Amino acid sequence: MFRTALRNVLAHKARLLMTVLAVLLGVAFVSGTLVFTDTISTAYQKSSEKGFGDVDVAVRPHDKNDDTSPGDPPRLSQRLLDQISAVPGAGTVTGTVAGYTAVADKDGDLLGNGFSSTGGNYYPAKNGKDPRYDLGSGRAPHTAAEVALDSRTADRGDYRVGDTVRLSTDGPVRQKKIVGIFTTDDGNVAAGGTLTLFDNATAQKLFTEPGRYDQIDVKAAAGTSQATLKAGVDKLLPARSQAVTGKKLADDQAADIKAGMSGLQTGLLVFAGIALFVSIFIIANTFTMLVAQRTRELALMRAVGASRRQVTRSVLIEATVVGSVAAVTGLLAGIGLGASLRSLLGATGSTVPDGPLIVSSTTVLAALVVGVVVTVLAAWLPGRRAAKIPPIAAMSSVHAAPSGRGLVVRNTIGAILAGGGVALILAATGMSSGDAKAPMGLGAGALVIGVFVLTPLLSRPMIAASAPVLRVFGIAGKLARQNAVRNPRRTAATASALMIGLTLITGLTVIAGSVQKSIDEMAAGSLRSDYVVSLGAIGATGLSPDVEKTLKRTDGVTATSIQRTSPALVDGDTTALTGVDGDTIGQMISVDFSSGSLSEVTGTTIVVDDDTAQDNNWHAGSKVPVTFEDGARKQFTVAGVYEGNSLLNGILIDSAVLSAHMADVTDNKVMVKTEDGPNQATKDALQKALGDNPAINVQDKQDISNDIAKAITLLLNMLYGLLAMAVIVAVLGVINTLAMSVFERSREIGMLRAIGLDRKGIKRMVRLESLVISLFGAVLGLCLGTFFGWAAGELIAPSLPTYELVMPWGRLALFLALAAGVGMLAAVWPARRASKLNMLTAIKSE
Repeated sequence: MFRTALRNVLAHKARLLMTVLAVLLGVAFVSGTLVFTDTISTAYQKSSEKGFGDVDVAVRPHDKNDDTSPGDPPRLSQRLLDQISAVPGAGTVTGTVAGYTAVADKDGDLLGNGFSSTGGNYYPAKNGKDPRYDLGSGRAPHTAAEVALDSRTADRGDYRVGDTVRLSTDGPVRQKKIVGIFTTDDGNVAAGGTLTLFDNATAQKLFTEPGRYDQIDVKAAAGTSQATLKAGVDKLLPARSQAVTGKKLADDQAADIKAGMSGLQTGLLVFAGIALFVSIFIIANTFTMLVAQRTRELALMRAVGASRRQVTRSVLIEATVVGSVAAVTGLLAGIGLGASLRSLLGATGSTVPDGPLIVSSTTVLAALVVGVVVTVLAAWLPGRRAAKIPPIAAMSSVHAAPSGRGLVVRNTIGAILAGGGVALILAATGMSSGDAKAPMGLGAGALVIGVFVLTPLLSRPMIAASAPVLRVFGIAGKLARQNAVRNPRRTAATASALMIGLTLITGLTVIAGSVQKSIDEMAAGSLRSDYVVSLGAIGATGLSPDVEKTLKRTDGVTATSIQRTSPALVDGDTTALTGVDGDTIGQMISVDFSSGSLSEVTGTTIVVDDDTAQDNNWHAGSKVPVTFEDGARKQFTVAGVYEGNSLLNGILIDSAVLSAHMADVTDNKVMVKTEDGPNQATKDALQKALGDNPAINVQDKQDISNDIAKAITLLLNMLYGLLAMAVIVAVLGVINTLAMSVFERSREIGMLRAIGLDRKGIKRMVRLESLVISLFGAVLGLCLGTFFGWAAGELIAPSLPTYELVMPWGRLALFLALAAGVGMLAAVWPARRASKLNMLTAIKSE
C-alpha cells in the first residue's frame, strides 16, 4: 500500500501541484513570521547586552508609587552619586539624564520620524571621556550652545562637525552647534531613532533639574562582582529608589523586547492560520476529487483483499508525502520571506541592529508539523470516504451519490451551528465590551462553520439567481450554471475558501469606515477651536508654557486655552487630573452637561465626566479629597457633571491650581481661536511664530480627521496585505477545482465539441463557471463581513457616542469586482486546457 500511495503521488503530479502551493504559502507565512521575529528579537537583545556592557549596577528611582505621593519618585542627587563613587569596589560612576529631543534636517523636516528621539548628557569620567560614547570626530559639548549627534542621525541629516542644527525638547526651537559625532550601541538609535548629547549641566536644566539624575550607572572595579557591588550600593539608597545589576537590566530589556515582538508575532501567525485554514478546504477538495476519480481503482483494491484501514492509510500516506514536500519548500520560502521582511524595514527607513538571520529549531519543527498535520487532517475525511467504497463499485466508474439522509444531517448540523452563532453574537451585542469578547468570538466561529456546512444547500438557489444573466451567453452560460451546481459540495468548498478572506476584509472595512465617520462627527461637533497645537512625535513629554505665550502674542489669535495633566490621589485612588482654564475652555470644546458648566472650573471647584461620577457616586455638591503629586492635600467640590468624549474627559481642575503642585509644568495641547478661522495663511503664521518647528503639529479639524484617516488607512492596507495570502490560496483553490473538474469531464467536453460547441464556447463555459463560483463565495463573504462589522460596532458604540454604522458601498462593489476578476483569472489555465482537448481522445477517456 505504501508503494501504491507513492505511485499515485507521482502519477498525479500536476493535480497535486496546486495543493502543494496552497500548503506551501501557509507554511511560508508561519516560518517567515518566526524567522523575522526571532531575527529582530535577537538583534535587539544582542544590542542591549552591548549597551549594558559597561554597567554592573544601576541605581534608579523606584517606579512604584507609594500610598501618600502619586507623583514620580524624586530623581537622584549629585550627593548620592558622590557617595556611590566611594563604595569599595566601585570603578567608573556615571550620572545619566535623558529626555525627548527632536532633531530637524537641513530642510526643516523631522529626522527619525519621531521614533525614540532622545537627548542625553555627556558625563566625562576622570580621563575626560564618557565610556558610553565613542567620539569618532570632534569633541564633547562643553557649553549650552553645543551638542554632539550620533553618527546615524548625522548621516541621515548630512551633518558635519561645525554645522548648526535645529532642535526642540519641549516646543521652542533651539539652534545648536555640532561639535562632535559619536557612535553608540543604543538599540533605539539602531532602530531609527536619534540621540543628541548636551553637556551635563545643560541636560539637567532641560530634562531634570540642576544636580539631579535619572539614573546612576556603576562599573565595578577589577575583581568585584555585581552582587558584591550591589550590596554596597544598597546601603546608601534613599527612599523610593532601587539598585539593579547590569545583568538584570539586560535581562529585563530582553524580556521587554520579547514581549513587544510577541504581539507582532501573534498577529502575523493569526493571518498565517487563516491562510492555512483556507488551505484545508483546497486540500480536502483535492483529495475528494482524486478519490472520486479513482473510484474503480480503489474498489478493485478492496476486491483483491485490501482492507478499509489500508485504503485510508494509502490516502493518508499520499497526504503525508504532499505535506512533507510543501513543508520543506514552505520552510525555505519562509526563510527567504523573513530575510525580505527585514530588508523591507531598511527600505522604509526603519533600521534594526546588525545580526545574523535566525532559523531556530522551533521554526523548522513548526514548519514541518504545520505542513504535514494540516495536509493529513484535511485528507482524513476523503480517505475515510475512500475506504467505504464497496468492491462492487469496481463494476462502475462512479460511486453512489451521497444519500438524502446524509444531506439532511449535514444541513441540520449547519443550521444549528449558524443559528447558535447568530444567537451568541446578538447576545454579545447587549453585553459590555469586556464580557462580550468570548461569546462574540465563539458565535463568529460557529456562524462561519455553520455557513460553510450549509454552503451546498445555499449554492443551488444563489447560483440559480444568476440564470437570467447567464442566458445572455447562450448554451455556454447554461452549461456553466449547471456545472457549478452539479457537485454542491465541491462548489461549496471552493467558494468557502474565498468567502473567509472576504468576510474578514469586509468586516474590517465596515468597522474602519464607521469609526472614521464617528470621529469626524465628534471633531466637527465637539471641537470649537480653529487649531490644536501639540507635540506630535513619539516620546514627547509636553509643550513648554512658553508655546501658549508665543501663540497669544501672534497676530490674528483671539483666544488660547491649554490642557495639562498631572497624577493625583483622588478619594484614595491614583488618577490623572486635567488642568484647564475655565474662562476659555468653553470656547474651544463643546460638551453636554447634566449639571453645571465649564465656566465653574475655578479655585476649589471641579467638574467630572459622567463615567467618573457614576463610578464614585459623585454629584453636584460632592466633596472630593485630592492629594497632588507634591504631597499637598486639598478638598474640592464637584460643580458639574458632563458627558465625556475623546477630546475631553475625566476630572477637570483649574490649571493655575494644578500648576502650583506640578514638578514639571508642561501642556498636552494648546487650543487656538483666530480672527479669520482656519485658513492656510493663518496656519502658516502660527507655524512661523513657533519657529517652523517640525516637532510641533498645528492642526485644524480637517488635519486631525486626515491624520486619523491616514492611520486607519495604513492599518487597513497592512491587514489587506496580510489577508491577501488567504485570497491567493483561495485563487489556487478555484484553479485546482476547475482543472480537476475539466479532467473529470473530459468525455463530456469531447461530446460537446463533437456536437458543435467550438473552442471559444468551451473556454467561455469554464470561465463563466469560475465566475459564478467566485461571485457566490464573494456574496457570502460580503454578507457575513457586514454582519460581523455591525456586531463589532455595537460593542464600540458605548465608548464612542457618535458611532453609527456606515456602509462602504464603493468598497463593497470593488470587492465584488475583484472577486469577479479572481474568478476570471483563475479560469485562464483550466479554460485553455479544456479548449485544447482532442475531442476523439476525450470521448474515449474513462
